[in-house]
Amino acid sequence: MNKIKVGIIQQKNSSDIDENMQKLKSSILKAASVGCQLVALQELHNTLYFCQNEDEKNFDLAESIPGPSTLFYSELAKECKLVLITSLFEKRAPGLFHNTSIVFESDGSIAGKYRKMHIPDDPGFYEKFYFTPGDTGFEPIKTSVGILGVLICWDQWYPEAARIMSLKGAEMLVYPTAIGWNPLDADDEKKRQRDSWIISQKANAIANGLPVLSINRTGFEADPKGDNGIDFWGSSFICGPQGEIIVEASISNEELLVADIDKLQTENVRRTWPFLRDRRIDEYEDLLKRYAD
Repeated sequence: MNKIKVGIIQQKNSSDIDENMQKLKSSILKAASVGCQLVALQELHNTLYFCQNEDEKNFDLAESIPGPSTLFYSELAKECKLVLITSLFEKRAPGLFHNTSIVFESDGSIAGKYRKMHIPDDPGFYEKFYFTPGDTGFEPIKTSVGILGVLICWDQWYPEAARIMSLKGAEMLVYPTAIGWNPLDADDEKKRQRDSWIISQKANAIANGLPVLSINRTGFEADPKGDNGIDFWGSSFICGPQGEIIVEASISNEELLVADIDKLQTENVRRTWPFLRDRRIDEYEDLLKRYAD
């Protein structure tokens, strides 16, 4: 299958988990109705972004895999006959939690999972409190529509992750995401942050000759402890293997983006920009060091 129609869903979330899931279901059904064979959702799409502060009660949001959410999305993937990329707060064992993407095949079975490898710990993004770094490695997931290099949010900033997925045969990179501004940031700082986010992912597309699907949430989410909250900047996009934007969402609207991906374009681009051919793998030892001096 060389050409596939893909959809990505940018959504505002509330504290009502069922409402969030039903909104996603409506959008997934719509994507299926226009012929999407693959649909990808934003990071931690069932809930508000609870990592704005450290609160033990938020661990109650986690669930086992398989569990209620995997059943819900499995049945939806099967009903719509499409591959579905989800992002869940996984309770693996008592005291052991992950930020995990589950990919469902079009028959509802689980095609594979990816546990977020790079875990941030920044003001408003206290993920190290909640998530153990992943142990799945950077392994692409094989599906009926292609081989998917699924990574999650903070992974976007690490070209090593995208490269390994590429070297292992990924045919596209997919980034479920939750990123936004501190509302008190100056406008020029906001622009620099958003531009950097887009550029870094386009660079991953270009360096590896692969299309990229980047799915962010949108809307303001208050900090329950009364700090500034996060204004998620949306801007979800799909770009081609030369970084060309195919479709892009607005900053503030809920949107379903649909695009056609031609996987043969990767072959054509890699023939003219043979970055993988010219890699000096004999000189990259320093990449395995924390700091090379």
